[in-house]
Amino acid sequence: MRRIPRAIQLIVARYLRRLLRHRLDAHQLQAAIESALATLPIQEKLLVREGALRSGSLNRQLAWAMAFVAGAVNAGGFLAVGHYTSHMTGVVSSMADVLAEGDLTTALAALAMMLSFLGGAFVCTTLISYGQRHRLRSRYALTLTLEAGLMLVFGFMGNRLQQEMQFTLPLTVMLLCFIMGLHNAVTSIISGAAVRTTHLTGTITDIGIELSRLSYVNVHNRRGRERVVANRQKLTLLLLLLVSFLGGGIAGALGFKHFGFKVTVPLAAFLCFLAARPLLLELRLLLHRLRRQWAPEDQGSRADP
Repeated sequence: MRRIPRAIQLIVARYLRRLLRHRLDAHQLQAAIESALATLPIQEKLLVREGALRSGSLNRQLAWAMAFVAGAVNAGGFLAVGHYTSHMTGVVSSMADVLAEGDLTTALAALAMMLSFLGGAFVCTTLISYGQRHRLRSRYALTLTLEAGLMLVFGFMGNRLQQEMQFTLPLTVMLLCFIMGLHNAVTSIISGAAVRTTHLTGTITDIGIELSRLSYVNVHNRRGRERVVANRQKLTLLLLLLVSFLGGGIAGALGFKHFGFKVTVPLAAFLCFLAARPLLLELRLLLHRLRRQWAPEDQGSRADP
């Protein structure tokens, strides 16, 4: 049980002990979890393997899913709050412009957006580091679940938050920046910075580089000179990021235009769907440990007359 923090362990163990002994048979619950895992169309290691251990297939699935959500939140959020909340280059540039003009209020608003984005990345990394130290396989899934929860808060309290802190910036803008910082950090950490989903400047630059290499004609094949060759796998990933971000942006903009803040519900549900497999795997491991822990106790109670 070292993988589970002490406080969470006591709460979950007490509930599962009662569930397994008085409501459900342990084998039935185990079978239900196995059935759920078998039906999920998500690769088992999508939110488990990190960095160099990830395959191209894992990164592609992560790229389109996370880029779609980022595009939807960024483009749709602009219609909702009037700001692009993942474009920190533009935020810092605008802060420099208004500081030069002496507009301190607008500069503070830009600073609040930047700090909120930074705070999201900070909290995300702290949670993942904590999960890594406690050997939680679901550390990335738990971070996505937190993001989904914050997105629902934005959706259900958007109108109310829009009226708070109007002297500098609405809380909705700060919350979206925080969500985008968290979203970009979890993707960057798990992929080893191979996938970044909340901004496209570097992505489009790399697409231009790879397209140039792809179209370059190696006429003179002289000895000792390397051929100019494009990284086709990287180009495929980059194009997937671009198309997914664009598609998510269109979907998010249409959703916020016609349904308002309610469109965050399916986005949050999609993030929970991505996190479902690691969470179920963690639950399966926890059940296995609890059954082994209780086995001697159960055998002793059966042996008593």
